[in-house]
Amino acid sequence: MTVRLPAVAGSFYPGKEETLREQLDALIPAARKDRALALIAPHAGYTYSGKVAGAAFGRVDIPRDVVILCFNHHGAGSDFAIWPEGAWRTPLGDAAVNAELARAIKDAFLPGDFDEAGHQDEHSGEVQVPFLQRLRPDVRIVPVALSIGHDDRSIVQLRAFGKALASLPAEALAKAGVEDFLVVASTDLNHYEDQKTTVEKDEAAIRAIEALDEAALVQELRSREISMCGFAPTVATIAYARAKGATKAVTVAHATSGDVSGDYDRVVGYVGMVIR
Repeated sequence: MTVRLPAVAGSFYPGKEETLREQLDALIPAARKDRALALIAPHAGYTYSGKVAGAAFGRVDIPRDVVILCFNHHGAGSDFAIWPEGAWRTPLGDAAVNAELARAIKDAFLPGDFDEAGHQDEHSGEVQVPFLQRLRPDVRIVPVALSIGHDDRSIVQLRAFGKALASLPAEALAKAGVEDFLVVASTDLNHYEDQKTTVEKDEAAIRAIEALDEAALVQELRSREISMCGFAPTVATIAYARAKGATKAVTVAHATSGDVSGDYDRVVGYVGMVIR
């Protein structure tokens, strides 16, 4: 069995099980949990973005199967890199990869590849896993790392990928033992500008996501030069959610790194959203 060892335990989040459990319990609020089609969560260190991520995860009744769409910061491997099998290890234990669901996704979307290179040393998917494990200890995951631009051709591919996720054949899902699955889009928002500029840019992106309008999101990213590192997972997730009949995206938390550090000159924006 292929086990992906944690790359950022001890830096982005605690490396010891007990400490990690305690931090997650502090970050995930007690709230009513309902089923959702998707959620959007940030991927910085828990000190900076964990409260925003926890606010989103805390609103969702996590199903057993979760597809994590993460941004490939390093650009290694395939544009659509699907982790094929085995497990992802965190200090909380091993989160099994649903190999049959991974196969169904690959079969449904021809540009998708079984590729571990896009996930090595990449934090954007890894930091979501402990939240899922804490809320659903038997969770099964399928991480997909996206390394793709926001030119017109890439946007077409991202929409097609989202629609393919939404239309996986019933027989393939049954073979994978999947009744339904949650999609988690991993993204931060604007990077390394002052607080006022970042909040304005973030809010423009958030309005487009709340409207489930990926075309408007792309337009805002281009026209305002918003450095949103998880735009690809977000565009694909909106396309998925709309194809599944989603009616709304709700913002549950929005903050910046400056709200933690007190440095408002160069901040990163974070948002937690739930799509139903």
